[in-house]
Amino acid sequence: MKMPFSTTMKSILLIEDDLRQTEMLKTFFAQSGMTLHACHTASDGLVELKRGEYAALLLDLMLPDGDGFDICREIRGFSNIPIIMLTARGEETDRIVGLELGADDYLPKPFNPRELLARIKAVLRRGRRDDLHENVQRFGRLEITPDERIARLDGESLNLTGYQFDLLHTLSQHAGRVMSRDTLMDALKGHELEAFDRSIDVHISRIRAQIEDDPKQPKRILTIRGTGYVFARAQE
Repeated sequence: MKMPFSTTMKSILLIEDDLRQTEMLKTFFAQSGMTLHACHTASDGLVELKRGEYAALLLDLMLPDGDGFDICREIRGFSNIPIIMLTARGEETDRIVGLELGADDYLPKPFNPRELLARIKAVLRRGRRDDLHENVQRFGRLEITPDERIARLDGESLNLTGYQFDLLHTLSQHAGRVMSRDTLMDALKGHELEAFDRSIDVHISRIRAQIEDDPKQPKRILTIRGTGYVFARAQE
């Protein structure tokens, strides 16, 4: 399992042996509200990366004790942290090799610190979108995103209450399994429930009105008479 990284924290790791550039970048990042932690050798950088938590890594291609390409390859063996390569070598082949090895971006020296910061922010935005994309549950035209607590049909957000979203999400997590009203109420016991389990039926009806082409002939949330409901894995 690869080490996770944070797309929201403001600490950046720099592996760079140019002390003058390091200090310049530290000052600039501090003024931008971010913290830059610097290591000047590949070995120190790898130890720090495994020990700390950083939003992104800035990796110099030429280091006194290692080649940036080899280091990038090694990092990709244990971490998905966004990597931006920094190098005085601006050849296109170097850029292509770096990206093929798993770097997320490539910036030739000399560069404007503002451009570097903009590239970091762009990489982190992509990371957040990728995280959400990975967490989306798809059932044909229906998409459920637990982190955002949003359900969409054909890309359009559904107007569900918090209770209805949790009910839909619970059913979808157990797709293909019949769930009784008692089981559903127990799973949602953190909510203030109405006195009778028939309230489940009302909410199911309202969910169907938004996700079914014909709520009277549902194909996604099916009623199992005398038992409960089942969320169909695939619509008929």
